[in-house]
Amino acid sequence: MRMSDMIEEFIKELLQEDDSIEIQRNDLAEHFNCVPSQINYVIATRFNPSQGYYVESKRGGGGHITIKKVTVTKSNYFMHIINNIGNTLTKQEVDIFINNILSYGMIDETQAKLLKVATSDNVLTVTQPTRDEIRAKIFKNMLINLVE
Repeated sequence: MRMSDMIEEFIKELLQEDDSIEIQRNDLAEHFNCVPSQINYVIATRFNPSQGYYVESKRGGGGHITIKKVTVTKSNYFMHIINNIGNTLTKQEVDIFINNILSYGMIDETQAKLLKVATSDNVLTVTQPTRDEIRAKIFKNMLINLVE
């Protein structure tokens, strides 16, 4: 298991006990024998709003971080994604969205496959930047139809 995965699992275990935790960046880095920037990386990439977390970071004194798990409904989650997608969406970005939605149990494997196929480069055979514009429109419309 990679260091980032271990740090993520540790934080998620803390969040199972309480929906909000406050940690010291330096203490956590010392616990895992890593640099504080490794903690920053894990929090920035694995605990962001699109993944259902609210993070507040305070610098100074070792830097404390408050992480809150946000409980959202399927409809609110999808509408948040729809509202935050711009006019274009790359294949990599859409795959991240789909994997996150799937990991939160908002869609099943079949729905994830359909979303991926409909937004794949194999289907969208037009040139850039038109491809990413069409992909964003298709993905938004598919999510709208999944909103309950």
